[in-house]
Amino acid sequence: MDLRKLKTLIDLVADSTIAELEVTEGDSKVRIVKTPAPGSQPMQYMQMPMQMQAAPPAVAAPVAPADNKPIAIEGNVVKSPMVGTFYRAPGPEKASYVEVGSVVKSAEPICIIEAMKLLNEIEAGFDGTIKEILVENGQPVEFGQPLFIID
Repeated sequence: MDLRKLKTLIDLVADSTIAELEVTEGDSKVRIVKTPAPGSQPMQYMQMPMQMQAAPPAVAAPVAPADNKPIAIEGNVVKSPMVGTFYRAPGPEKASYVEVGSVVKSAEPICIIEAMKLLNEIEAGFDGTIKEILVENGQPVEFGQPLFIID
């Protein structure tokens, strides 16, 4: 792939809302990843082996507590079953599924995670009361990330 074509692809990604672009041409494979703007939420990317890479992926380092002791969580933890975007309500103008203090049943939906343009209802998994909501509405979540604590 020639440098003019590569420069055009980089400009395309930079000027659009696309976060990532991968192009394969013959034996060449190029993956262009747009790094987040300063002050925005960092995103994690898994690097794949390839011949050329236009920009290194941004990787957020986990922040350890100041005293280096693990944080004790009391209660049942509902974790994200997938990578996606967390939503507390079924729609922008609709009420949240649950609030702190809500009583839930194990099969009751408590949030939505949008992954690849699909809305996935996440069930509580436990009977009890919502003790804490650990994620903000519209925030990206990782697989296994704690979302709720249920007493």
